[in-house]
Amino acid sequence: MKHQNWIKSPVNVEGAALAFKKGFSEARSIAKATLRVSSLGIYRAAINGKKVGSQVLTPGLTSYDHRVQYQTYDVTDMLSKDNVIEISVAPGWAVGYYGLKTSKNLWGDTIEAVAELEIILYDGSTEYIITDESWQVFTTEVTHADIYHGETVDMTAEKKCLGNAVSAKAFPLIPQEGADIIENEILSPEALIITPKGERVIDFGQNMTGYVSLKIKGNRGERISLSFGEVLDKDGNFYNANYRSATEPVIFVLSGETDIFKPAFSFQGFRYVRLDEYPSENVDLGGFRAIVVHSKMERTARFACGNDRINQLYHNIIWGQKGNYLDIPTDCPQRDERLGWTGDAQVFCRTAAINFDVRRFFKKWLGDMRAEQREDGAIAGVCPERFSHGYKTRISAGWGDVATIVPWTLYEIYGDVSFLSDNFEMMKRWVGYIRSTGDEEYLWLTGYHYGDWLAMDAGEDSYVGATSNDLIATAFYAYSTELVVKAGEVLGEDVSEYRELYTNIVKRFREYFMENGMPKDEFPLTEILPEGKKSSADSVRRGVTQTAITLILRFNLCLPEERKALVDKLCELIKEFDGRMATGFLGAPYVLHALSDCGRHDVSYDLFFQNKNPSWLYSVDHGATTVWEHWNGIKDDGSFWSTDMNSFNHYAYGSVAEWMYETICGVKQTEVGYKKIALAPVPDKRLGFAKCAIETVSGRIESHWYYKEDRIAFEFTVPEGVEAEVTLPNGYTERIGGGCYTYAVML
Repeated sequence: MKHQNWIKSPVNVEGAALAFKKGFSEARSIAKATLRVSSLGIYRAAINGKKVGSQVLTPGLTSYDHRVQYQTYDVTDMLSKDNVIEISVAPGWAVGYYGLKTSKNLWGDTIEAVAELEIILYDGSTEYIITDESWQVFTTEVTHADIYHGETVDMTAEKKCLGNAVSAKAFPLIPQEGADIIENEILSPEALIITPKGERVIDFGQNMTGYVSLKIKGNRGERISLSFGEVLDKDGNFYNANYRSATEPVIFVLSGETDIFKPAFSFQGFRYVRLDEYPSENVDLGGFRAIVVHSKMERTARFACGNDRINQLYHNIIWGQKGNYLDIPTDCPQRDERLGWTGDAQVFCRTAAINFDVRRFFKKWLGDMRAEQREDGAIAGVCPERFSHGYKTRISAGWGDVATIVPWTLYEIYGDVSFLSDNFEMMKRWVGYIRSTGDEEYLWLTGYHYGDWLAMDAGEDSYVGATSNDLIATAFYAYSTELVVKAGEVLGEDVSEYRELYTNIVKRFREYFMENGMPKDEFPLTEILPEGKKSSADSVRRGVTQTAITLILRFNLCLPEERKALVDKLCELIKEFDGRMATGFLGAPYVLHALSDCGRHDVSYDLFFQNKNPSWLYSVDHGATTVWEHWNGIKDDGSFWSTDMNSFNHYAYGSVAEWMYETICGVKQTEVGYKKIALAPVPDKRLGFAKCAIETVSGRIESHWYYKEDRIAFEFTVPEGVEAEVTLPNGYTERIGGGCYTYAVML
């Protein structure tokens, strides 16, 4: 943007949307007109009363201190002789309430706008209309708007001129890097429920992120007030106590004519909508729609099988990604949080990149991460990093390692070396941060970690699992260092220092945490925990846990000859836990891989099909349409885990889809960008059949197996130019190239 003149209102109207307006005339013929616009807050631009562009919630959420995106629109066909540009801005993430502690004004005290309209005339000259003090500021029909606290659209509100705009603080602008935030699916109501309390509740049948649109005609001044919830309570009543403070409604005030409403400056996470106010006893469901909003991502994978519960699990994983990939990878879309948690993002990244094309989505978010990396190399638990004024997030293993894991994963999936070259310095600096902590250069024994978050081996009501955080931290230290070595080798960098560092970390890990090829059982608690953050696991942390052994196996921190004993122990621990997982955010994404990689498909499948809490199918059997934050967010007796932290749209455990593609369907890349792949499906009769299709950068890969009389049939499609190694359950192997192939194995 050539002209970067930021403006604000001469009068601060807190919490409302204000409109910055400029009228102008242009009698000469226009060859091309381009509008570039951004804001501190969320903006909606219009020319001559018509919305500009198809994006919503612009300019998106970035690390505003360092970079604010601006959008560019071709508006040639929108101009006439006499014109009015209008940029309506509401508080949004930057100025409204945001962060875990629900502070406000985290990036600024007032909403601001910046724009330039570049007009190229047929005579070769160029004119600019720019934001300056000639623009006027008006109140709007949006009298309240907040990310957490809803929106009020009052069609009876007086629109007053507040005066001319004044100059405002400038923020650093960049052209839009991320994927467009857009409206996607439109859902019709499935039912109108009258609850035991007499509440009128609309069920849209799907937990989602977005907002409700409404078409209605009523008397002027009549109100519609909507509250949002993800689930009903055990008695069938409306419930949203898990939203914490983010429970203020969306309110529409009618004009008296036919009105079409939808929020423009907020979004909600919901399945159920309670009609707190509605102007008639009879509810016209035909006027209601739920509009799904997320970043623009092309769907690149499909999975289906003969088991309806597994199909529902996969459905929930896809919708969990859509619901939480709204400009940043949020943890949840409904409560007073919606932050870019780095741990959630890294554990789900590979699944995300198989499900959808997320290149633009992550390119922008990684840019924010680089901008926010601290001087010492630390990476915070959320990005953009804003909890509240003066509050800093933890620097935690498994969370900060997003700096190495996400760039490497995206490089592997897409074969795009820029993910490494753009982020290589960040990767090295993160490893350097770990290396500089404490007195042990090759162990990570300091810090305040999230650990195996929400694992249940320390008791079902504990936040942190029983696994030693020192063991987890050092395991991820080794893994991140290994990824720096791999990235450097791709880039042609000298990584001999990191290669030696990796060797020493693995050596010290084995000396400190292992004995006779097995992790030691107990380790002292080294962390200093704040009051209120202690649990039953905090007197001692354990090494012989499902998560500890899973990480040792998955990160190759054992010798080849030790793997059998380790996986046998892992199987024993699963059996002791009634055939269930005890893993949390850092163990669950890897546990099935650890078992299958060691040939224990029997146990991995049994774990996958487990439906007792904790398990992937527990939430499915309790009616989930997205993935839950807690394994037991709703308990068997119908009560809730808590109101403190209990999202029913949290995607992290959806990382199991990676195993579904790689083991159930057997599609696994063996060379970057799927140039070489393995096709080694592992059938199980409980599935009946399974098939997947993955659109990779090397072409479409398909895998399908099914039972047919006395044999299992296999069908594969391999893109031209891709080499695949087929391995069938009877041990038959074959190398194949592009084409369609069919095999059969006798039962």
